[in-house]
Amino acid sequence: MKAELRGNTSVSLQNPTLFNNTLHSPLSGALNGCLGSLDGACLEKLLLHCASALETNDVTLAQQVMWVLNNVASSVGDPNQRLASWFLRALISRASRVCPTAMNFNGSSTIQRRLMSVTELAGYVDLIPWHRFGFCASNSAILNAIQGFPRVHILDFSITHCMQWPTLIDTLAKRPEGPPSLRITVPSSRPSVPPLLNVSTEEVGLRLGNFAKFRDVPFEFRVFDNSSSPSTLDEVVKCKESPSFHSESLLAHLNPSTLNLRDDEALVINCQHWLRYLSDEQNGSPHGASLRDTFLDIIKSLNPQIIVIVDEDSDLSASSLTSRITTCFNYLWIPFDALETFLPKESCQRMEYESDIGHKIDNIISFEGFQRIERLESGIKLCQRMTNSGWVSIPFCEETVKEVKDLLDEHASGWGMKKEEDMLVLTWKGHNSVFATVWIPNGLED
Repeated sequence: MKAELRGNTSVSLQNPTLFNNTLHSPLSGALNGCLGSLDGACLEKLLLHCASALETNDVTLAQQVMWVLNNVASSVGDPNQRLASWFLRALISRASRVCPTAMNFNGSSTIQRRLMSVTELAGYVDLIPWHRFGFCASNSAILNAIQGFPRVHILDFSITHCMQWPTLIDTLAKRPEGPPSLRITVPSSRPSVPPLLNVSTEEVGLRLGNFAKFRDVPFEFRVFDNSSSPSTLDEVVKCKESPSFHSESLLAHLNPSTLNLRDDEALVINCQHWLRYLSDEQNGSPHGASLRDTFLDIIKSLNPQIIVIVDEDSDLSASSLTSRITTCFNYLWIPFDALETFLPKESCQRMEYESDIGHKIDNIISFEGFQRIERLESGIKLCQRMTNSGWVSIPFCEETVKEVKDLLDEHASGWGMKKEEDMLVLTWKGHNSVFATVWIPNGLED
């Protein structure tokens, strides 16, 4: 029996009689109370049963639940159904790795990844305010931190291809005392995650330079090489299999010489939806520290004026697959629900955005170990990590709060903002979605 999975994916179920009498099978527990009302709780329950079956190598039950999910999840349904369809793809992908001989899959669940133009990327960033919220809060905090400095150096770690900086350059150009000299330095490699751009980082820098020249802001853009060639066969295999980037090599290049740091500049560290891609596992680093902690220690040693961190406010670092599914399903419901409010189901822009979220789901669900690079941690956990690493949080000023509120007024009424200690948190219908936080090295506040 072959169940055709929406999205050009199909799974061949080994036993055609599995569903002749589901009430007397292990599947009855998963279906109990579900199929009468296909709400988010029902879909989540089915996903968890499938994940639990995969974790215990119960191939028969996993196949049964996938068959049911295939008939209730839809890539053109309501937000919960659309979200569930991407989880189903990810579970199929995971199953093909866990038990390839027991589960015979025809077709591919590979998510097509599209390269965007700069113009398309600008529209992508503006679609829902996840990125604009971070840009607005960060730029305002950076402007406050660099007041009075004639030269500013921004070390930018971001996945949005410098889309944050035109607004900052424009604001600097309007400074009464005149704009400072601005340098922006970015690493040569980034995590291979959406959005992906069809021009090089160097080309992005040239365009920023032209805009800065137009606004009479002294500007320099530099890409530093943080790549390294694998030296062993194991490293070659790891590089080919991993969707990650060479984070260990990046850390090795974070020094004053490579970054060309200058004593007369205010150094700003900008991390936008990026810190999650440094492993939080405590191995492979000096003194047992994770790569994430090591990065924060190295950055602190550079004595920056400020570090700004923006990321999605969810904790997806659990080792348990079922725990990740529960958190991920209840969190990524937010963008699917938000897109439902202003884009039709057949919108190409909406489908492309959802596909990018599907790429994230696939990594969270399908992979383990070094291949699982989507390792979000909540704002609360990040704040504890920063404090433990010797950083001091700085609250956002009221002017920043007002700017962010004005920004959100341009979007759907479901978006809001709240303060949690020194963090600003973007919310959708009251649910936390993105946090922004600002820090300085301990002792700099004096």
